[in-house]
Amino acid sequence: MNICIIGAGNMGGAIALGAAKRFPNYKINVTNRSGKNTERFTQFPNISCYVNNKRATKGADVIILAVKPWVIKDVINEISDVITADQALVSVAGGISLSELEGMLPWTCPLFRVIPNIAASVGESMTFISERNAGKKVMSDIVGIFSALGKVSVIEERLLPAATALCSCGIAYAFRYIRASVEGAIELGISPCDALDYITQTLVGAAAVINHDKIHPEEAIDRVTTPGGITIKGLNAMEANGFTNAVIAGLKASK
Repeated sequence: MNICIIGAGNMGGAIALGAAKRFPNYKINVTNRSGKNTERFTQFPNISCYVNNKRATKGADVIILAVKPWVIKDVINEISDVITADQALVSVAGGISLSELEGMLPWTCPLFRVIPNIAASVGESMTFISERNAGKKVMSDIVGIFSALGKVSVIEERLLPAATALCSCGIAYAFRYIRASVEGAIELGISPCDALDYITQTLVGAAAVINHDKIHPEEAIDRVTTPGGITIKGLNAMEANGFTNAVIAGLKASK
């Protein structure tokens, strides 16, 4: 398979590196107009770097638009005379609907909206995919590409705003929890470096328990709380200060 990724920024670069590692037989073209910051790709013989979008898209089975939303239309206009209806077009730009993408093209082709998060850079993204005009084969190909970056869920487009709030924005909320925990740990006498190490591993462990045992979070909480114990006192103090309501309000504000 040949993949063209237009845009070699954080997300485009993560997609290219993830796909190159998972699929060494894929040919991957990456474009970067400035020609800079391409050193990270040199260790992968199946990645080629371009400054010209048209040259990079020729012969690609899948074209991934990893550019800012306000650049999408200009990029499509630029490459429209060299791409064909047989090529799948993927947008990772937030806020551009499938209908809008379709309206920018002179023909019908397989279209995808893909919403990853920045954990794609370490292969741990929660990525959402919505499609239009896609058959089983091309859908399987797109899911396979993004599975190299973490976990993938194919959902209806109407659910993308909620999924974005939950995971793309939500990862920032997880970072904020980590920061708050570090600040609390410092008050308790633990050094910042040690606290960061302890807290991140605790979150990794919490996620692993839920994923492994397939249990509701409340059941997991019950395993570590005892009547009159310090854990329930801490949980109740957090709730008294609006923990759950703050999380829900943040998600709703992000939608």
